[in-house]
Amino acid sequence: MFRSGAMHVHDQRGEGPTGLTGPDLELVAVDPNVRRSIEVLVIDDEHSLRESCASLLRTEGFAVTVAGRGEDALRLVKNRRFDVVLLDLYMSQVSGLDLMAATHEANPDTLIIVMTGNPSVESSVTALRAGAWDYLPKPFSATHFEILVGRAAHAVVVGRESGTRAERPASLASLSDQVPIYGGSRALAKVMELASKVARTDASVFITGESGTGKELIAQYIHLHSRRNSRELVPVNCAAIPEALLESEMFGHVEGAFTGAVREKEGLLEVANGGTLFLDELTELPLPTQAKLLRVLQDGVVRRVGSTKTDAVVNVRFIAATNRDPIKAVQDGTLRKDLHYRLRVVPIHIPPLRERPEDIPVLAERFLAQFWSQHREPHAPLPTLSREAVETLRRAPWRGNVRELRNVIEHLVVMATPGEEVRPDHVVFVDEDDTERGPVTFDRATMNLDYHMARDQVLTRFEIDYLTHVVRSSGGNISDAARMAGVDRTTLYRLMEKHGLEKDAVLDASTGRSAPPG
Repeated sequence: MFRSGAMHVHDQRGEGPTGLTGPDLELVAVDPNVRRSIEVLVIDDEHSLRESCASLLRTEGFAVTVAGRGEDALRLVKNRRFDVVLLDLYMSQVSGLDLMAATHEANPDTLIIVMTGNPSVESSVTALRAGAWDYLPKPFSATHFEILVGRAAHAVVVGRESGTRAERPASLASLSDQVPIYGGSRALAKVMELASKVARTDASVFITGESGTGKELIAQYIHLHSRRNSRELVPVNCAAIPEALLESEMFGHVEGAFTGAVREKEGLLEVANGGTLFLDELTELPLPTQAKLLRVLQDGVVRRVGSTKTDAVVNVRFIAATNRDPIKAVQDGTLRKDLHYRLRVVPIHIPPLRERPEDIPVLAERFLAQFWSQHREPHAPLPTLSREAVETLRRAPWRGNVRELRNVIEHLVVMATPGEEVRPDHVVFVDEDDTERGPVTFDRATMNLDYHMARDQVLTRFEIDYLTHVVRSSGGNISDAARMAGVDRTTLYRLMEKHGLEKDAVLDASTGRSAPPG
């Protein structure tokens, strides 16, 4: 093990920073010619450990510089560009956190690995939130050191390739136009400010908020403003993919891994290599899959279903989202604590629409123009929202948030007369509190529509009523609700998402309680 005063290199793979052992850790191959171009700085005030690390790195072919004093390290990071920096978190004179800040200020692309003799969840989270790429608790074996540096070198290579291939848009404004996030509230401004800051890093982001608040839009915004925007943003709805297929979708599979696996298939993690993986509704991910995902987060190594070897090494930025309280999910045992810490480096919470009513008029006008151009003739005059109609919208509870507002405005567009002023009685809401509507009725307004529009309107009302009924009847158990409806769990989730229905909000409406924050 690497220890103060001496270095002992063991052939076996001992327990390392991730708590993994044996064949779960594998070396990442980086071309020897490429290694010579990777500049590594080792900062530690323990002479023997510093020189042992440097010697091993030089043997591996890296270009290595060492610093034993904080002041020397500060001068180096300010005046030279390093690809990888390994530093002790607890140093005299200049703290490791100060060195991290100076390194990122000089070169935001530098990967920092923190070495700490006081390993704990708190210290590791502090380091990750401060911008560390990974951390290595002391004492550590030579093999674990090689593995972690090899992963960092691989990430440097992928980053260089991404940078040379990237065709970045001319301005952030043009990027913003690709992600329609509208509103002028202070709450939304804070969300966007945080999203803009974190986008420039590779830190994992955990987005929380009620269903329909726009979590996926924020994930898209972060990806488009990142240095990975030339690669893919790969969304994974952890709730919508059947559990039996989820592991194969995420990690891929080899031929013959299970019945129907007639050929080898790469998973979404490999598709997202060099880009971003968006894990929507993370708390719905089964615990065994969470454990396997944690290994990818720690080592970048992907092993396909049915495989006995490493099939790929990936460099992926992770953005997770949930409409639940992740702390409660950890306490309930549905979300692994270690996975939560890894993914929640930067938390972003999107407030519900009812807590930012200033955004409602802006969103309503945008949706009105969008759906009018989509559903009406090009020269048909656009209706206008009266002051009273806007006030009606502002006072609504919006349990379905922005998604529900979109549906209300689209319904309004379908029913509106070109050029008319929209009054409050034109605004139709879905009444989630009315549990006993009885059979669907056909009012005069519906009967005056053409066949296709009338059918769509009645079908929408039926689907909302039916979904609300089965979810409440099952007590919120989606598997039971799907069995009652005679459809699979995935189909039920997609129908609920289509109409902006969120399980907790439906249950709360039946009891008269307010929906809890996401």
